[in-house]
Amino acid sequence: MKQILVTGATGQIGSELVPLLRERYGSTNVLAAGHSREPSKELLQSGPYCKLDVRDGEAILKIVKEHHIDTIYHLASLLSATAEARPQLAWDVNMNGLINTLEAARQEKCAFFFPSSIGAFGPDTPPDNTPQDTIQRPSTLYGITKVSGELLCDYYWRKYGVNTRGVRYPGLISYVTPPGGGTTDYAVEIFYEAIKKGKYECFLDENTRLDMMYMPDAVSAAINLMEADLDHLKHRNAFNITAMSIAPKDLANEIKKVLPEFTITYAVDPVRQAIADSWPRHMDDSAAQGEWGWKPVYGLSDMTRDMIDKLSQKEMA
Repeated sequence: MKQILVTGATGQIGSELVPLLRERYGSTNVLAAGHSREPSKELLQSGPYCKLDVRDGEAILKIVKEHHIDTIYHLASLLSATAEARPQLAWDVNMNGLINTLEAARQEKCAFFFPSSIGAFGPDTPPDNTPQDTIQRPSTLYGITKVSGELLCDYYWRKYGVNTRGVRYPGLISYVTPPGGGTTDYAVEIFYEAIKKGKYECFLDENTRLDMMYMPDAVSAAINLMEADLDHLKHRNAFNITAMSIAPKDLANEIKKVLPEFTITYAVDPVRQAIADSWPRHMDDSAAQGEWGWKPVYGLSDMTRDMIDKLSQKEMA
């Protein structure tokens, strides 16, 4: 049975990945580690939890050794808008935290998952059907750390044989955790505001088209990639994956089908708009499809209905 460590376990991805991992591999075999955000009651009650600052390499190695960890999902990271506001902290967490965790994986021979994102691309990247292998010159600090992370994971595989794997996530939509400082967070905020107030003021232009994905697909992708046959993987790290390419007006129109009184207005934030404009509108994820069978379950319509249903229940609880 696997012994798994999830860093950044209280964040957007970790909050939904940890329960799925515990269901699959056993609750006591998945150690959730968080730092700045308080863990939910559900996270604490469903299995082991520890406080961990990924900038502390000795602490990571100690935990990996004490718990006999053989697989690490390294999710700890500062997101795009937050990283632009605090670039030095972002570099420290995103890069020093990554190499510290990779070092623990190297020394203890752990498999390793690292999530990159569409932020790893930049204004010179082809925006439509963005190839798996293409130019990557991001214009944000967050993007720079993601490209560096992709390369670092490849390096640890080639030089040390660390079983590193990863995906490039699009914008992620989830009802479990609130928005956390990402440029695509409008696609989460809009649901909260639609249910609470019946209206939303969007910080991106209505026609800003970006790749998106519902969180159940995102966490399944991580597990499926880690379980994939090594012999079938050509790229290993930074697989493009996507589920839907949408603009704010598309999401608003879909919400109106369920909540007819909902209205949306726009007050464009130039910082986040510039970030969004530098990212692809739609990625080509055929490499992930061919190498490990990637296929999303949720499209725009069923994701919207499920989000509204789950958030409505959450608000009434």
